[in-house]
Amino acid sequence: MTVVSKILQSKPDATVYSVAPGASVFDALQLMAAKGIGALLVTEGESIVGIFTERDYARKIALMGRTSSLTQVRDVMTTAVLFVRPDQTSEQCMQIMSNNRLRHLPVVEGGKLVGMISIGDLVKDIISEQKFIIEQLEQYISGSR
Repeated sequence: MTVVSKILQSKPDATVYSVAPGASVFDALQLMAAKGIGALLVTEGESIVGIFTERDYARKIALMGRTSSLTQVRDVMTTAVLFVRPDQTSEQCMQIMSNNRLRHLPVVEGGKLVGMISIGDLVKDIISEQKFIIEQLEQYISGSR
């Protein structure tokens, strides 16, 4: 089972994008669109104070009749941010994400943000692991080494 630190190392771009709580939702959406991501951490200094996701936008802006240019991220962000440690396994992360219906998890070590993993990162890792196991089994069955 792969640990989170290995998943972070395998990401082509490990940059964690963030936004201030006072930023407009429109600005946050622009950053998310430009970077091709579905979530931004909301930070004050080095502290994580929330997370803003596409789901937050859909449920708290679009469905509530608010406008993204007039609403601040702090008003719609999710404040209860779950996170994982670099030594946790992909299986543990999948369980946390499934149980809590999450798509993104910040990775924190010693109180410091070290990365972010998405459900897509975990799926890629699982596919890679399964491909390796299949190749090993095929070699074993065919008797080649």
